[in-house]
Amino acid sequence: MPIKLENVGIAVQDLEAAIAFFTDLGLTVLGRDTVSGEWADTAVGLDGNQAHIAMLQTPDGHGRLELFEYLHPEAIETEPTRPNEIGMHRVAFSVDDIDEALEIAAKHGCHPLRGVATYGDVYKLTYVRGPSGIIVMLAEELNKN
Repeated sequence: MPIKLENVGIAVQDLEAAIAFFTDLGLTVLGRDTVSGEWADTAVGLDGNQAHIAMLQTPDGHGRLELFEYLHPEAIETEPTRPNEIGMHRVAFSVDDIDEALEIAAKHGCHPLRGVATYGDVYKLTYVRGPSGIIVMLAEELNKN
């Protein structure tokens, strides 16, 4: 059976702030909507489900994020995940210049969890705590051919 990754969905506290963060990193907004109704209740598994959503895409056209801000039922605040917790871990992006990406992230109040590491001679990378506590990995390939 053929399969392909359609998108990664992330519930956020503030849709506009999350959109600003990811578009500043280079993603583009493909579309926005407010979803509700029986189909949404069935698909998501929440009665009375209503959310503002935005679909974003990476510049290469292969990666997509679906961001959603719940209006009903009310969003549940949780502690931000830690890198070693079971479940959704992080979303990762390759960037051309990690220093530039970190400057952009900092404008949104988002900073590395610890610092920038070098993985062999392959990547410079870091985990950033993004909007709504999302862990975002930024990685710059060192040997670009």
